[in-house]
Amino acid sequence: MGRKGGQKILLFLIAVFSFSMAAPTFGQERPKAEGGKKETGEFTVVRMVMGTGVENREAVGAADKFPATTEKVYCLVEARNIPGDMEIALLWFAGNKQVGENKLAMKQGAKWRTWAFKNLRGLKGDWKVEAKTSDGKIVKEIGFKVE
Repeated sequence: MGRKGGQKILLFLIAVFSFSMAAPTFGQERPKAEGGKKETGEFTVVRMVMGTGVENREAVGAADKFPATTEKVYCLVEARNIPGDMEIALLWFAGNKQVGENKLAMKQGAKWRTWAFKNLRGLKGDWKVEAKTSDGKIVKEIGFKVE
């Protein structure tokens, strides 16, 4: 391979590497520029939504009551000011009994949405989902009913 062939390959590799560094991470929503201000603040879960599914990173069939015939429900979590790559746990409770746990990864950034689902197995009654950080702090919870 001649010198020109080596230069072309090097330029190609630099272009591929540069593009891959600029591409957004799937699922990550970059903050919208507002006069050049950078969003800062403490990590927080700004919303949790229960639904029968998730489409385009939004809950569908959102409700706080579900019929007992509902096979599974989804819990969508939206967080802000993620200080670094981290994990949160969703703890699922039927009444006072914990019946499930999902660990969800979050990437560093201004905003992140993720979700998990739980098979209800026809269990009627009051349910809740707690979002807990790896240090054990409950940052948000949501309740719903299965009738």
